[in-house]
Amino acid sequence: MLYLVGLGLGDAKDITVKGLEAVRRCRRVYLEAYTSILTVGKEALEEFYGKELILADRETVEQEADSILKEADVCDVAFLVVGDPFGATTHSDLVLRAVKLGIPYKVIHNASIMNAVGCCGLQLYKFGEAVSVVFWTDTWKPESFFDKIEKNRQNGMHTLCLLDIKVKEQSLENLMKGRKIYEPPRYMSVNQAAEQLLAIIQNRRLQREEPAITENTICVGLARVGAPDQKIVSGTLYQMSTVELGGPLHSLIVTGTMHPLELEMLKLFSVDSSSFENKAFQRTT
Repeated sequence: MLYLVGLGLGDAKDITVKGLEAVRRCRRVYLEAYTSILTVGKEALEEFYGKELILADRETVEQEADSILKEADVCDVAFLVVGDPFGATTHSDLVLRAVKLGIPYKVIHNASIMNAVGCCGLQLYKFGEAVSVVFWTDTWKPESFFDKIEKNRQNGMHTLCLLDIKVKEQSLENLMKGRKIYEPPRYMSVNQAAEQLLAIIQNRRLQREEPAITENTICVGLARVGAPDQKIVSGTLYQMSTVELGGPLHSLIVTGTMHPLELEMLKLFSVDSSSFENKAFQRTT
């Protein structure tokens, strides 16, 4: 049996009882280590679960999935995912491979950022399509995510922006030379995401467009959701480019049309309560 087990968002104790029971009876336990991170390391998980964990990076999961599934038809194997197992499409691929090999599987769900963002007070059913905001480089500055945020906002919907994670990435030079040398991990902050959005707004204006999102659009910055030191701030997009939320992981929400109850909740987290209401009032129902 292949078990796909969600670990939740905080620390070792966020695993469900059902998930922990499955982990403890498995012969091999893999920890997916590239789509998200917990606030504790591998060693803390091993101590709490009472099992040795095998780190599974992107290369392992996407190119060597057969090694994870090896003997899963005759013994129990667990694949641990921060958040919920289906928070990334890669994990659907693992299920499809298991089915093709005749290996039974079971999914044990947990909280993910996709539903935990409700902690800021915005209503989950009012979110449109989620987007990924990637790190720009000197030669690659995609803007496609901005178009999706605009479309959501024009429809009155909020947008959850999942911010880029770079783990075990190679430089172009090392990649071309085939050297297994990896860059230090990088996690996009709310500041960086907001700065890229502001840059796109300026680009659009230079093209004589007036974007549906401006410097004054109300946004929400979230950091380490589910952890004891989680942080939530609300304010304008410009303010999001200056707030300090500490360590990873960060997420950004660009709001759409807000219900008065949502506004009341966001005021609890406002960077500047005196100006918040005036800016937010422009987008209420």
